Amino acid sequence: MKNKIYESAAAALEGVVFDGMTLMSGGFGLSGNPETLIPALKDTGVKNLTVISNNCGADGFGLWMLLNNGQIRKMISSYVGENKLFEQLYLSGQLALELNPQGTLAERIRAGGAGIPAFYTKTGVGTVVAEGKPVEDFEGETYVRETWLRADLAIIKAWKADPEGNLMFRMTARNFNPVMATAGKLTIVEVEEIVEAGELDANSIHTPGIYVDRIILSTINEKRIEKLTTRPRETETV
Repeated sequence: MKNKIYESAAAALEGVVFDGMTLMSGGFGLSGNPETLIPALKDTGVKNLTVISNNCGADGFGLWMLLNNGQIRKMISSYVGENKLFEQLYLSGQLALELNPQGTLAERIRAGGAGIPAFYTKTGVGTVVAEGKPVEDFEGETYVRETWLRADLAIIKAWKADPEGNLMFRMTARNFNPVMATAGKLTIVEVEEIVEAGELDANSIHTPGIYVDRIILSTINEKRIEKLTTRPRETETV
């Protein structure tokens, strides 16, 4: 069996990054971000990236690092709010943006992994989202045609992996990671724990190892909270 485990993020990225490539990066907000692979990508100096991700990190963290370093040319995203650098670069014309409804983004990625080049959806009909795209009526309703998304490289984060690359994700950190694992020509996964072969329950595997090319043990697991919202604890009465 081919060894999929690499000693570091830098080693896993060696020979697979190139200027102008398309990159998928898992995560939703700051949950499930490939926290180890993103800084390693920054260190490669690769530029003119087209990045497919739900959002572009937060100030000082996640994909923001690549954006701040001038390595991203275009974002294909769903949520771009509350990122001041993103706003500044987009409004000044230094960053291209393809904005997608969130469900459409997820389905475009899933379609890319499933080999489905196009599909129809009602979401976005009659809005700027549908501009320039074919529309068609089905059973009296209008639908807009969306195309698949695929990438040269997908970087994702999982909870556990075995040496064959079978993956388990934890709670909301699952988000876009499983579909992105299927849609990259090459997929690199960082995990919190690598277990022995056969240790993962087959019924609990979220992504089969056939989709995974390289694995590293993550060295950054901060799991930051983007917005902490709390309420005062109720005072106990005696």
